[in-house]
Amino acid sequence: MSLAGQNILVTGATGAIGQAICRALVAEGGRVVIHYGRNRAVAEALLDELNGQGICAAADLADTEGPQRLWDAATKAGPITGLVNNAGIRSQIAVEAPMDQWQQVWSREMRVNFLSAVDLSKLAIQHFRQQGSGRIVNMASRAGQRGYASDAMAYGASKAALINLTKSIAQSHGHEGITSVALAPGWVRTEMAEAFIAEHGEAAALQGIPIGAMAAPQEIGELVAFAFRPSQASLNGAVLDVNGGSYLR
Repeated sequence: MSLAGQNILVTGATGAIGQAICRALVAEGGRVVIHYGRNRAVAEALLDELNGQGICAAADLADTEGPQRLWDAATKAGPITGLVNNAGIRSQIAVEAPMDQWQQVWSREMRVNFLSAVDLSKLAIQHFRQQGSGRIVNMASRAGQRGYASDAMAYGASKAALINLTKSIAQSHGHEGITSVALAPGWVRTEMAEAFIAEHGEAAALQGIPIGAMAAPQEIGELVAFAFRPSQASLNGAVLDVNGGSYLR
């Protein structure tokens, strides 16, 4: 039970990846703070499945006050030892769209995918300093490394910013025992992927993936749990690619 004694906040915990992360963390002995926005029933069902190894906490991360509310609720359960910035959305907006719509989409995408992680990371760093250690895992994307489609550039840009945040934390706070790691998945079998497949076909999603398959959410969960092992401090600053060989660097 390599994560025994750890209490880890997971944002966006009711989605397929978030649930897989929570399951993997608890399987290795950790406790989780299951963040949800609207899906209270899903969060509570997940907590029941995990035999009550954690708590549920609600917050709207599109709201500028959401991260603070979430952090306050999370720390009521005890000291936090880790943070997973997993919450994310993927919106579409054409460059031909009216400027006000364009700006609204970009603003919301950056707020949910990046700025909420910035705020939570700030709170986590201050909290971790009091304990002498802590770890942040950011869920980035292959899209943040190689660029993205024109109508979803906001998503790619937000994930690229998340990678840079990871590296900045690693360089600036590693000497305090505060480490950070990013995961950069390609396609993962989630509702987002299924929506793309419904519109474009599975062949379009699998194009360019040498292994010919998307990642399963469980793969992501297992890797996040591995990254939280105390023995993996030297992963600090790493960006772990989980893309089936579709982007090599």
